[in-house]
Amino acid sequence: MQDYKLLSALDAVLREQSFDKAAKRLHMTQSAVSQRIKLLETEHGQPLLIRSQPIKPTALGQKLLGHYQRVLQLESELNKQLNKEKQLQSLPLAVNADSLATWFVDALAPLLQQQQIELNLYVEDESRTWERVSSGEALACITSKAKAMSGGESHFLGYMEYLCVATPNFIKRYFSQGINKRSLQHAPAMTFDQHDDMHLRFLADHYSLQQGQYPCHTVRSSQAFVDITLADGGYSFNSRLHIEKQINSGQLIHILPDNIIYVPLYWHCWQLSGELMGQLTENIISHCQQVLGQNKK
Repeated sequence: MQDYKLLSALDAVLREQSFDKAAKRLHMTQSAVSQRIKLLETEHGQPLLIRSQPIKPTALGQKLLGHYQRVLQLESELNKQLNKEKQLQSLPLAVNADSLATWFVDALAPLLQQQQIELNLYVEDESRTWERVSSGEALACITSKAKAMSGGESHFLGYMEYLCVATPNFIKRYFSQGINKRSLQHAPAMTFDQHDDMHLRFLADHYSLQQGQYPCHTVRSSQAFVDITLADGGYSFNSRLHIEKQINSGQLIHILPDNIIYVPLYWHCWQLSGELMGQLTENIISHCQQVLGQNKK
C-alpha cells in the first residue's frame, strides 16, 4: 500500500523543481519535505530523484509519479460524485507548441467551460511530449509517436501540414535567382530549439546543407516564428493552420509548394485515468477530425 502523503512530496518537488517551493505548495517546512522523500526512498530501497538541474525522477520515481497522478484523477472524480458538486481537478498535459497555438485550446474549451479544471501544460517538441507521460509528470500528451505505452492508449489525430514560407521582400532579397543550395547558404532559416530538426533535416535531405553552413534563428515560440517571418527576418516552416490567413492575404508566400511536410499527431493517455480524461479524449479526437488532415495530400 502506497503512502500518498509521501508521494505528494515527490510530486511537489518535481512539479516545482525546488524543495523550498514544494514545501510552500504543501504548507510545510523544507526539512519535512526532504524527510518525506527520504522515507519514500528508504521504503523502496533506492533513489527516486536525480538531484540535478532540472530535478528528474529515476525510473522507479517515474512509475510512482504516474501512479500518483492517476490516483489523484480518480479520487477527484469520486469526490465529485459523492459530494454532488464540482471539484477542482488537476490536469497535467504535454502538448507541442504548434498545436497549442492553433487547435488545442479550442478542443479543451468545452471542458474548461463545464468543469473546474486546473491545467498544468508542458510545452515540448512533439517528439518529446511522450516523455512527460512516461515519466509520470503528465496524464496525456500530443505526440508524433504512434506506439502506445504499456497501460496506455494511442489515438491517431491527423496530420499537421507544414509549409515553407517567406515574405515577398525576403524572397526578393535572398531568392531573386531562385531557391538553391547557394541562395540557401545566405538566407536565415528558423528552428524551435535543439530538439526541433524539421528545418535542418529538410535542408540536409534536399540541398545537402549541414547545420552551420547557413544562418539559423532559434525561436522558442510558434507565434514568434510567424512574427519574425513577417518582419522579413527569415523563412520558416509553419503549420498551415497558423498561417493560412497570411498566405491568403499575400503577406506570406508558400515558396516550396512541392515540399509540404506532414507530421502525424497522436493522443496518448493512460487507460485508467477516469471520466474527465475520457471526455477530453473524445473532444480532442472529434475536434481533430475536423481541423487536421486525415490523409497526406
